[in-house]
Amino acid sequence: MNIHEYQAKAVLKEFGVPVSRGVPVFEVAQAEAAANELGGPLWVVKSQIHAGGRGKGKFKEAAAGEKGGVRLAKSVEEVKTFVQQMLGNTLVTIQTGPAGKQVNRIYVEDGSDIEKEFYLSALVDRETSRVAFVVSTEGGMDIEEVAHSTPEKIHTFSVDPATGVMPHHGRTVAKALGLTGDLAKQAAKLVNQLYTAFVAKDMAMLEINPLIVTPQGQLKCLDAKISFDSNSLYRHPEIMALRDESEEDAKEIEASKHDLAYIALEGSIGCMVNGAGLAMATLDIIKLYGESPANFLDVGGGATEEKVTAAFQIITSDPSVKGILVNIFGGIMKCDVIARGVLAAVKAVGLQVPLVVRLEGTNVEEGKQIIRSSGLNVIPADDLDDAAQKIVKAVKEAA
Repeated sequence: MNIHEYQAKAVLKEFGVPVSRGVPVFEVAQAEAAANELGGPLWVVKSQIHAGGRGKGKFKEAAAGEKGGVRLAKSVEEVKTFVQQMLGNTLVTIQTGPAGKQVNRIYVEDGSDIEKEFYLSALVDRETSRVAFVVSTEGGMDIEEVAHSTPEKIHTFSVDPATGVMPHHGRTVAKALGLTGDLAKQAAKLVNQLYTAFVAKDMAMLEINPLIVTPQGQLKCLDAKISFDSNSLYRHPEIMALRDESEEDAKEIEASKHDLAYIALEGSIGCMVNGAGLAMATLDIIKLYGESPANFLDVGGGATEEKVTAAFQIITSDPSVKGILVNIFGGIMKCDVIARGVLAAVKAVGLQVPLVVRLEGTNVEEGKQIIRSSGLNVIPADDLDDAAQKIVKAVKEAA
């Protein structure tokens, strides 16, 4: 789960991390009060969306002006103008895609003078099963570009969970960033604070870009991006309360209500599969035969008829879906349960696109008989390869 920048900074502030003062704004009428509360003389007006590249992004609407999604204001009137221009308009960045995201929240923050910019992040390193830190002197830039162009400027290290952050970790960061004296001490303290926050809140990724040095010789986190391990959210109701559903796909929200593993993709073939490995294989073979999957959907091993029905309804609610492939290997999951769920869903929402069903495993004959006797225009398949070829062919013929 992702949260907005202003929320991320509030979380980090709980652990003593140095961040700028700021005020979230949800309505144009709140802009003046926010600017007056901070006092100026410089304010930064930041669009809040779950995507990077906001500063270089552009708004679709002419009324939003020519500047990007992060703007420096030098008066209260400018703060009000920028908030009015941004709020409710669609910001397109390198991470949003051409559709962009509507800006429903603004963060008005104290302006900061910058002497140096750095990059610092923490994430779960699955190879070592540890929290790893990534550090670079190239702050304010896309870290992917830095890794591609100047990989020698990126330094990484991991933290042993048995010991936590040790003094040598702080020295490693200070050396990588060229910091000495009091700034080196601040860097060591910051690494410890970030690691503590990361573990305490079950984060999956924490990115500070840029981490700055002010002319007064202080380290400060000028931006913050946090994502959390969704499997741990039951332990953190305070984090769940930060969820902004307007930033998420409506189909994914609906799927989460039914405990379905669903991710929306950009293709034309809707997929309902049980088991993540089989689901990935299904997506791959659809691509192999010349089409693209519209989703990843794993109904799991113990799905009920109601759960299967909900999954089918979510797939058919996507207007980009031009065909559906149901690919079930019945182990714990029974094929007859899948068949009844598909029939219930078709009766509820109708069937407007080609449907290929491949069933194998537990109660497979019962499942196939349910489908055959349903009177539905369902295309049966013998195996995964056969199923993929048939749904791709059906979609192309219907186009």
